[in-house]
Amino acid sequence: MGEHAERDVEQLRDRLNDYMTRHGLRSTEQRRVVTEKFFASDGHLSIEDLLDRVRIEEPKIGYATVYRTLKLLKECGLAFERHFGDGVSRYEVAWQDEHHDHLICVECEKIIEFEDEAIEKLQREVASRHGFRLVRHKLELYGICPSCQARR
Repeated sequence: MGEHAERDVEQLRDRLNDYMTRHGLRSTEQRRVVTEKFFASDGHLSIEDLLDRVRIEEPKIGYATVYRTLKLLKECGLAFERHFGDGVSRYEVAWQDEHHDHLICVECEKIIEFEDEAIEKLQREVASRHGFRLVRHKLELYGICPSCQARR
């Protein structure tokens, strides 16, 4: 869970339960296991990554259950789906109070999250200059990380 408290996870659970109630979806034990493992994660997980973690607790959960649960979490705004140019969808928890950008190594696929207020300010200024009211954005910078540079 990193820096996120149990209170934050409880808010995610409440938002999920509200969404499921509004859409007539039922809660299952398998879905609960998948969501709990996802909410407890840090970073960017592929479906396979999450499946590996889930199967430690519940070996019978299949790929399709994890896929459908992540799709549900994405639809209700609790997960962000990320594509970093390698053909693999990765997911991260959509904490309401958090925004960050990404540095992605094109060789080892390492992903570093960062925040920079000067970049955020510049993006708002550019949008304003063009008459846009920002509702969301993402910044992904692709390069070669220090470890891969050192190996060259």
